[in-house]
Amino acid sequence: MRFDVITLFPELFAPFFVCGVTRRAYEAGLVEVKLWNPRDFADGNYRRVDDRPFGGGPGMVLMAEPLTLCLEHVRAERAVCAAVEAPTVLFSPVGQVLNHASVERWSASSGAVMICGRYEGLDQRFIDSHVDQQISLGDFVLSGGEIAAMALLDAVARLQPGVLNDEGSHQMDSFNPALDGLLDCPHYTRPESWRGLVVPPTLMSGNHAHIERWRRDQQLALTQRQRPELVQQARAAGRLSAKDEVFLADLIENPEQDA
Repeated sequence: MRFDVITLFPELFAPFFVCGVTRRAYEAGLVEVKLWNPRDFADGNYRRVDDRPFGGGPGMVLMAEPLTLCLEHVRAERAVCAAVEAPTVLFSPVGQVLNHASVERWSASSGAVMICGRYEGLDQRFIDSHVDQQISLGDFVLSGGEIAAMALLDAVARLQPGVLNDEGSHQMDSFNPALDGLLDCPHYTRPESWRGLVVPPTLMSGNHAHIERWRRDQQLALTQRQRPELVQQARAAGRLSAKDEVFLADLIENPEQDA
């Protein structure tokens, strides 16, 4: 798959591609990323890409023409390379919030052309003319779309075959259907006792059935406490067992008990 990223700050991405486990996806060509700077398509000695907003107000707005010329060049280059036509995505606070289901769809896609906004935003005429989808990381504002682009690329890269040491690792991620969309359970490692805090005895028992039930109860308890809407979604989808419901009912009745 190929992602083309249009950004005023391509240098921000350099360490991202060579650090951490996801670098394997880029080194192996499982995820190809090309960076494009709209300043290279702007006129004048200063390669200006922004201007003051009509109607007044603070900040600057990215102009439609440099972005459009850059996007047209990207699409032409993709065609020459026989890359599959891809949607144009803008990272914006008004977009749909990125979640696990959408990441899985992107991880199986042919990629996208991603626009990283800056300043007060983009000329709306560019958005209306060229953007197919807008994506947000949540109800907050970043100084630019680069971090959002990296977040999507990282989430997609780690789902590619061979990137994680254990192929089943991502199946235990929070929000994964393998966990019925619930949050993951707590994890522990050596030593068994650390500063007076000990590993839960069940995990040391060697009884795999008990361990699996403990982990399930922990997932339910954590999700009910932190993200109760995910429990409701799992219930509506018929993903909760009778044992799950009994545990949840007892948890709600006795919220102070340990899971």
